[in-house]
Amino acid sequence: MDNYMMLLGWAGIFAPMALGAIGSGMGCSISGQAACGAMLDVESGYGKFIGLSALPSSQGILGIVIMFILMGTPLTVDTAPAFFGIGVLAGVALLVTAIYQGKAVAGAINASKNKPEIFGLSIAPAAIVEGFSVFAFVFALVLAGNIAA
Repeated sequence: MDNYMMLLGWAGIFAPMALGAIGSGMGCSISGQAACGAMLDVESGYGKFIGLSALPSSQGILGIVIMFILMGTPLTVDTAPAFFGIGVLAGVALLVTAIYQGKAVAGAINASKNKPEIFGLSIAPAAIVEGFSVFAFVFALVLAGNIAA
């Protein structure tokens, strides 16, 4: 039973990085495809589409930071459930927000290719989704700081 608990603890440590990276890859793919399509329809301004399509990559970075914070706390049989809960739930939050941020960015790219003057406003939904990633990140850091060693 102790080995099983330790395995779950290690899974929790690496889950935010893995799930955040998967979500970032998916989100960047969704937004990148929209950027490629938009570049076929416009004569200039390609850089803003490519730059915007990288927005969902931040969840992977947040996952890496959570992983390093969790690695800084000793893993024991008693702390393993906390590591698992924090890591997996934060990882799932990063995964989902990255995918939906990619969809929000794709919408922004599609809207602004037809009406370039709304480019700045069209980014707002993607920024709001990013806020939820940051909430999950902060909660994970606070909870990780309260794991009794």
